[in-house]
Amino acid sequence: MIYLPEAAYLPTPFYSKIKCEPTWKWPQRELPLSNYDLFYVWEGTGEVIVNGTSYSVGKGSCFLFKPGDYTSASHDKQHPLVLTYIHFNFLEQPNLIPSTYRQLSNLTEIETLLSRYVHARLSALFGSEVEANLILKQLMIQLLRYDQLELDVKPKTSLVLYDRILEIANYMREHSANWFSIEELANRAQLSPRYFSAKFKEIMGVNARDYEIRSRIERAEFLLHYGGLTVSETADALGYKDVYFFSKQFKKHFGKNPSAIR
Repeated sequence: MIYLPEAAYLPTPFYSKIKCEPTWKWPQRELPLSNYDLFYVWEGTGEVIVNGTSYSVGKGSCFLFKPGDYTSASHDKQHPLVLTYIHFNFLEQPNLIPSTYRQLSNLTEIETLLSRYVHARLSALFGSEVEANLILKQLMIQLLRYDQLELDVKPKTSLVLYDRILEIANYMREHSANWFSIEELANRAQLSPRYFSAKFKEIMGVNARDYEIRSRIERAEFLLHYGGLTVSETADALGYKDVYFFSKQFKKHFGKNPSAIR
């Protein structure tokens, strides 16, 4: 389990999104870094060296430098780097730390979080410091997710496809009274029915049809418990033409008849 305490971060005054000057370079220091540095490239090209290993960088290059690292960097004067850097420390050391480098392809989420972090640090509004801490935690979680996907801890699925399947699952829960065909769901996901079915089960741990039934029955429990509906009214609201079939599915899922919830 990933252990990332909510109040585990100690921010430093060093953070910004900047466009580096044409003559900019980051020479290697005599002493290594004394804190963590999240370093993300928005634009430009260049080279970053970490502990003797060279990386060609461009848009989407993301590093997490760690205490003890020796780092240096330079860039193409004709294509200067635009980057965000965030220096911080942990008050309470987590048991997992993101890897040093990754080249990101799905940039929207990470760039949104980076922008929000800088805005929160600049803001004097109530709760901004706490908000910045939580955003930094989100950034660390997101980087760990990239690492896990690369290490095949999760099924080898791109984050774009992963999010697409989650969106379909959410859509099914939002429209629990609708009875979808696999073809309809696959078309919404812009996938072939066969590939959609395989990926849905891989990511959600259950096939799409069983997930649809489970979502409908869980909605039924809510309506019976909080909505004040009768068993017949609940079955009708969720598109069941046969109340006995509804009761059978409900009992299979919860181990009791819907009348017991009512």
